[in-house]
Amino acid sequence: MELLEQIRAYRPWNEQEERDRALILQALSERPLVFTREDRLAHMTASAWVVNGRRDKVLMAYHNIYRSWSWLGGHADGERDLLAVALREVREESGLSRLRPVTGEIYSLESLTVDGHEKRGAYVSSHLHLNVTYLIEADDAGPLAAKPDENKAVAWFGREEAVAASSEPWFRERIYQKLNDKLRALGY
Repeated sequence: MELLEQIRAYRPWNEQEERDRALILQALSERPLVFTREDRLAHMTASAWVVNGRRDKVLMAYHNIYRSWSWLGGHADGERDLLAVALREVREESGLSRLRPVTGEIYSLESLTVDGHEKRGAYVSSHLHLNVTYLIEADDAGPLAAKPDENKAVAWFGREEAVAASSEPWFRERIYQKLNDKLRALGY
């Protein structure tokens, strides 16, 4: 199923997802460059809530720009298969190679604000990440490797410890806790 159809069919978990879903659908219909960084106001991105087989641990990376433990993910950069983007980003950012989507379905939707920052010596203006999140499984015994240009470390955390490890209150309360709540609703 095409991404636009997947987002239209997605059933929002809460008001945040409902409103962000509407914003993402609007951007997809009005912003032809939204899958690229050429759109300076908003970019499509993909993230992964990476869990182990028992679903009791979450993989997090210590992000260089935000100076916080966070989920893994990145820009679509022209790719429209956001599940493929999420898998690529997890591989690049963690060193893990054996990944399995728990489902090919969208796990969560978010509109994320990104403050202006320096990246590779150039200023990047504040903008939005219109994000699609997927639930990905990985072996928590596999070797991990940081990606020094993006993160300082990668580590497995207990689910609640993963939320607490983030130094970004909005992400802790509105995103990471929601992702864990959805795991509980699935029976994990």
